[in-house]
Amino acid sequence: MTTSADRRPRARRDLLASLAVVVVVVACVVAGGLLLDPAQIRPNAGPPLSPPGLGHLFGTDHLGRDMFTRTAHGLALSLAIGMLTAAISTVISAVLGICAALFGRWVDGLVSWVIDLSIGIPHLIFMILLAFVVGGGVPGIVLGIALTHWMSLALLVRADVRQIRSAEFMLVSRGLGRSPLFIAWRHVTPLILPQLLVGFVLMFPHVILHEAALTFLGFGFSPQTPAIGILLSEGMPHISSGMWWLAVFPGLTLLLVVLAIARLGDRVRTVLDPATSHG
Repeated sequence: MTTSADRRPRARRDLLASLAVVVVVVACVVAGGLLLDPAQIRPNAGPPLSPPGLGHLFGTDHLGRDMFTRTAHGLALSLAIGMLTAAISTVISAVLGICAALFGRWVDGLVSWVIDLSIGIPHLIFMILLAFVVGGGVPGIVLGIALTHWMSLALLVRADVRQIRSAEFMLVSRGLGRSPLFIAWRHVTPLILPQLLVGFVLMFPHVILHEAALTFLGFGFSPQTPAIGILLSEGMPHISSGMWWLAVFPGLTLLLVVLAIARLGDRVRTVLDPATSHG
């Protein structure tokens, strides 16, 4: 029978393997976005609608733009947006979860009401509404996604802090007259950092997919931006004409990146929070 002590080294090896895969994938995406010739994403860089080949690995679109270069730039943009958005959502979750657990019943009730209200609104509609109100573009995408992905992690943080607040060192700190803000920063935040890290990594692939979805629906970047959602929206009408590479390659590369990051998130959760993992 395999014990938890026996599984721990294997979990760490799986984590290192998943981390290595993600590092290689992200490095390739970033290097491609920085090193590939920007002239390849300009109109008439090659023959229009050329199929995949040695000259153009992912083929070209209807304007002769190299799809491999456009896909690399789009993935680099998606990773940057995903990193920023997941970080903002994680900070919101930490602040509201800690405040709900430490700052009294009134604050707890208010945060719980906001969470229930936000969860009750259909996810995609909420994102589209926020992106539309802000005006689209990078601010619309970042705020639209960041303000709709913090609720589940906030509930986990709130539950963890409610357990921590009854610890002896917390009682001693309150007995010494420490303020809730001091307790939250000096005592609570270091203890919930593993939970926040797990939440951030698990949230990352979701926000990347939702960024592509918003852009695909026309609420994100301008059509001139080589974003994955733009590439998919441009390529989908051409699939029935036999030009499958316009949508398949961008979608497949996005899926592979998301799956690699999602697997890394599962391995991080297994190592840092084995009680809630299924590993």
